[in-house]
Amino acid sequence: MGLPQHLLSYHAPLWLPGGNLQTIWSARLAQRVRGEALQFKRERWDTPDGDFIDVDLLDPPPARGSAWLVQFHGLEGSSSSHYAQAFGSLARSAGMGYAVPHFRGCSGEINRAPRAYHAGDHEEIGWVLARMRQRIDAHGGGTLLVVGISLGGNALLRWAQEMGEQAQHVAQAIAAVCAPVDLAAGGWAIGRGFNRHVYARMFLASMKPRALAKLEQYPGLFDREALLQARDLYEFDGVFTAPLHGFASTEAYWARASAKPRLNQIRLPTLVLNARNDPFVPAWSLPHANEVGDFVRLWQPAHGGHVGFCAGRWPSHVLAMPEQVLGWLRASVGLPRSLPGARELKPHG
Repeated sequence: MGLPQHLLSYHAPLWLPGGNLQTIWSARLAQRVRGEALQFKRERWDTPDGDFIDVDLLDPPPARGSAWLVQFHGLEGSSSSHYAQAFGSLARSAGMGYAVPHFRGCSGEINRAPRAYHAGDHEEIGWVLARMRQRIDAHGGGTLLVVGISLGGNALLRWAQEMGEQAQHVAQAIAAVCAPVDLAAGGWAIGRGFNRHVYARMFLASMKPRALAKLEQYPGLFDREALLQARDLYEFDGVFTAPLHGFASTEAYWARASAKPRLNQIRLPTLVLNARNDPFVPAWSLPHANEVGDFVRLWQPAHGGHVGFCAGRWPSHVLAMPEQVLGWLRASVGLPRSLPGARELKPHG
């Protein structure tokens, strides 16, 4: 499999050291869009099980036959997340269509079914991408590229593994950015020390209210007091995520949903990007080249944090990483790698 061999490079700004600073600054303060603010048109798609998801599509739509980029967000993310805005900005510059499907309950309105979303939700990924493929084909055809961020990246990899050779008939290339491909290792990392007090608390501050709203819909669905007592993702997943999605325990969920053990089953061009100083994903848990097969390219820079990758002078921007990822995806399917305005986005600074 001939994957693009151009240099993928990232060095953090000297004034922004460490994975935690690179993670937090990127999400809160760095520039995320070049030019005018993105405009989305929201569509509601009814799911086969009687539920719905909301999909935000970049407006105006692209010309017939254009390439498309679909981006699956991370834990508690949305189309307003810094990475979703950055990828959308670059897709717009390249004249591509761009869509951000929201996992269930993440679009601002609680979903209908007694379920939410999880890191191994490859069936949901598959349903969304199949529908996107139909949409693209009905409007002149075009290349479909897909990026998954963090939790969404792991779920995207699981979809590619389950689909095998058939994945290439739906999407032409994919990328997983900062995916916790070993969920047990990621759960261990986020459940200790600084991470437990800052990141776990931040996630639970939004996850618990959503879970309690689900309990109001379906009284008795889970143990309310146990959920309120959860202090990290391990405990939350044991009360809520695992049982609602058919897993016997947190350990069973994390084992079955992790993408790392099956990366050699992927059969379409795939980029797996993980910073080695990611606070959520320990470097020792990352895959090695001999574990992934010929269709997967690993990119593991020393810095970047968790979906951080700030670049440029203060206050910096988060466009350099998406530029390189999207460029790699385009090159892998024979499209021009360079994007309009790319010279303005230097990966170093």
